[in-house]
Amino acid sequence: MIFATQTSRGRRVEKQESLICGVDEAGRGPLAGPVVAAAVILDKGRPISGLTDSKRLSHARRKQLAEKIRQDALAWKVAEASVAEIEALNILQATLLAMQRAITALGVQPDQVLVDGNRCPNLPLPASNIRSIVGGDASEPAISAASILAKTARDAYMLELHQLYPNYAFLAHKGYPTRQHLALLAQYGPCPEHRRSFAPVAALLSSL
Repeated sequence: MIFATQTSRGRRVEKQESLICGVDEAGRGPLAGPVVAAAVILDKGRPISGLTDSKRLSHARRKQLAEKIRQDALAWKVAEASVAEIEALNILQATLLAMQRAITALGVQPDQVLVDGNRCPNLPLPASNIRSIVGGDASEPAISAASILAKTARDAYMLELHQLYPNYAFLAHKGYPTRQHLALLAQYGPCPEHRRSFAPVAALLSSL
């Protein structure tokens, strides 16, 4: 599924300009919900101050920056891999799939792709033009921007799940294996959005 897109906002992208795409994900660790990836090409003429790893930002600041990124980036895309795809592929491959979807749907082909972490998705670019950076969400502005969009998009999705399945308090923990979430999971059993291959959910199901 593709959540949203923006390409250039009517501004021309000069051919000689090197387009750097930052990529990051949100939601690898939770027990429920999709994994979400974002790809962002920033506009060098419209720098955005305050970009950093989304986990270092308050909820309010992330929302402010996400709006600024959507307004001023040359191109952006947010995409997901569903719970069914996570179960079929495993979380790593589903994450790479979500990243691939976000990048290839940008509408602009980047010259270089910078990916947070230590693995890169398959892309129709020379291998030398695709680079993984551990901790890149805190050091590369384009990756930081992608981190912010992925996190805010996934949080919004988990709010929708909270409204559908209020017993699980998804609004509070976003699907991560907190003590509260594990207690509610044990009380109510998994809902359709729980990842049954993840150890705490699998252990609960095996005990039923």
